[in-house]
Amino acid sequence: MRRLISKFGSQYDAGADCERGAVAVVTALLLVVLLAVGALAVDGGMLYGKRAQLQSGADAAALAVGQKCAASLTDPQCTSTSTLATSLAQSNMLAGQAGIASLTVDTTGQTVTAVTQPLQPGMQPGSVSLFLAQTLGITSASLGATATVAWGSPSKGIAPFPLAFSVCQVQGMINGDYQLLESHGSGANPNCNYGPSGQVVPGGFGWLVQDSGQCGATINIATSEGGSDPGNNPPQNCNTILQNWVNTLQAGQRVVVLLPVFTGVTGTGSGSIYTLSGFAAYNVIGWNFGSNSPSAYNYTSPNGSSALSCSGNCRGIIGQFITYVDLNSVYQLGPSTSFGATVVNLTN
Repeated sequence: MRRLISKFGSQYDAGADCERGAVAVVTALLLVVLLAVGALAVDGGMLYGKRAQLQSGADAAALAVGQKCAASLTDPQCTSTSTLATSLAQSNMLAGQAGIASLTVDTTGQTVTAVTQPLQPGMQPGSVSLFLAQTLGITSASLGATATVAWGSPSKGIAPFPLAFSVCQVQGMINGDYQLLESHGSGANPNCNYGPSGQVVPGGFGWLVQDSGQCGATINIATSEGGSDPGNNPPQNCNTILQNWVNTLQAGQRVVVLLPVFTGVTGTGSGSIYTLSGFAAYNVIGWNFGSNSPSAYNYTSPNGSSALSCSGNCRGIIGQFITYVDLNSVYQLGPSTSFGATVVNLTN
């Protein structure tokens, strides 16, 4: 028990002398913690936002140049000095911030890597304050961004519509004439006989096994795919996508889909097995898979040509194989093909 001692005519707690200054020590320690929290809350939050802008700039630059290279290696923007990359990188950043430090275009490996300049510490416009963050070891050296994209032929992904084309319908037809590809009818596509004993596969292409409850089919060209429902009826679960095609075409826009290409087939009907070799880009302008909309659209004289008509008992799709670059990460890259379809993926 503490003793109260009389000193100079008053009483005081002798044990309290031992505790004097403790609050100051605790306060000093807490200030260090608060300073660290302040660095994270103020500088850290601000740097996170600016770092995200740098990453967006790097992504945009790499994707843009990759898309140009995928379309043509001779494109003037498919170079390490691309002005498009610099412009897109800076447009994704705040005024005065860093631009592209380096741009590497590897046409052999089919990759593009964009690296932004790191943010600079200081007080001038476009710079960042690192006063608090430096107490935690955060420096400007780590405040840049890198993005890498790759381009090539798609090898695995979801074919949005469950059709596969014969290779003989694609070769020599990229950016050529419009075609009527029949799936039902007498003597349809007679030059594409890949079935056993010369039997014509309906239309030179066939319905693929659809994903459960979906219109499309997951395709991997490294494996064989079983045929499904090769008859005269439209594929199931496809009314929504067909209606979207109608709406898009009526709005004056293109409908381009990536569809698999087969080089051989065994069996018949629902028992057929297709050997796949890649994806082709098909610009759709009309189709007739049934008598009711949206299963049939623009099939009587599409593009002003009666030769493309698919009336009566005809069932098929009308369009054109084209060269096309798809910025779609749902497709995996594989060996290069000559089918005109290329995808660009952000890999880093």
